[in-house]
Order: sequence, then C-alpha cells, then structure tokens
Amino acid sequence: MNFVLNVIWFLFVGLWLAIGYAVAGLIMFVLIVTIPFGIASFRIAGFVLWPFGRTIVAQHDAGTPSFIGNVLWFVLAGVWIAIGHVVTGVGLCLTIIGIPFGWANIKLALVALAPLGKEIVPSGSPRALPRAYA
Repeated sequence: MNFVLNVIWFLFVGLWLAIGYAVAGLIMFVLIVTIPFGIASFRIAGFVLWPFGRTIVAQHDAGTPSFIGNVLWFVLAGVWIAIGHVVTGVGLCLTIIGIPFGWANIKLALVALAPLGKEIVPSGSPRALPRAYA
C-alpha cells in the first residue's frame, strides 16, 4: 500500500514539493551561514519525494547548535512553510481519497517547523519506535 500511495503522492504533490525544497536549499547555500538550512532543505526534499513508509525521529544528541538553528529557521521560514502544509493538508482531508495525503502534509508541517536535529528512518526501524526514558 505504501508503494501505491508514494507513486500517487510523487505524481501529484511530491515532485513539486521536492523541487521547491531543493531550490530553497540551493538559495541557502549561497550564504555560508545558511548552509545547515540548505542541508535540511535537501533532506526534506528527499523525504517529500517518497514519504509513506518513512518517519522523522529526533536525534537526542543534536545539541545546542541545532536548537539555535531551529529557532532561526522557525522565525525566518519554518512557520510559513508549516502554514502552507497545514492549509494544503486540511484541503486534502476534505475528500476520503485525500486523507492519507493530507496526513502526510501535516507530518511535513511538523518537520518544516524545526528540521535540524531530526533524522529520516523507515517506519519499521527500531529507531522509529518511541523510547522509554528513565
């Protein structure tokens, strides 16, 4: 089922989103300071091409630079990209066929808010499971 959803997503949504994130990544590579944001944009571009069957997990050892970068990202771009994903996701959820694609857009909105310090893993991976904290 993931394959079918990914193919439909790729044809109608994924390719255009990936191109947008890749262009944003290239623009961010122009300035040396924004290279981490460009890398995050390229990672998201790869994720939006084929999102079903994969998930995002936080890297708990990312540290303070990722936190500071996420604050800057949130203020400069993240909130606007996330709003776009939420609006698109709600619109897609209005039809029964669009619900999985709307849900994928909501997942992307969460990633767009703070992409640094996150890792893309297969959904069945042990790292994708919630961790118990002591």
